[in-house]
Amino acid sequence: MQHWLNVIAVGLGVVARAALWVAGISLVAMTGLIAAQVFARYIVGTPLTWTEPTSILLMGWFILLGAAVGTREGYHLSFDVLLMVLPQRIVLILHSVSDVVVAGMAWFGFELLTRTWTATMPTLGLPGGVAFVPLTLSGVLIVIFSAERLARRAAGMKTARFGDEAIEE
Repeated sequence: MQHWLNVIAVGLGVVARAALWVAGISLVAMTGLIAAQVFARYIVGTPLTWTEPTSILLMGWFILLGAAVGTREGYHLSFDVLLMVLPQRIVLILHSVSDVVVAGMAWFGFELLTRTWTATMPTLGLPGGVAFVPLTLSGVLIVIFSAERLARRAAGMKTARFGDEAIEE
């Protein structure tokens, strides 16, 4: 089983890297749009009305995809003081509970997406649900990455935690 989990980890590593690329491109694009907005408003004197909502959409992509990758790599904020004094078995159970709880993000993100799809973003003319696509997609990635963490833990393998050394895949 550990062999197959290592094979899966390589594939999910590619998915995580792709998510980071999309997040990075979104961050750079958002920065460029904000610079264009400042130039258009203060130098040209004609503000671009579409750059702010587009930048906010791009911000959703880089924040939420980054959060998904952070889940896989164990870089999310956590309050570990209690975990330092508990037995290792309880710590593993609490880590697993944490990995299960995040599944709600995908479900509720999709619910927001479907409920707001018929609304229209005034400046962009896009369906309102577009704003929740990154929430839903990153929620699905978080579920997949959390399932990987649960499977690795069940197989007796290590999972990444903030501050730990990198795990060999």
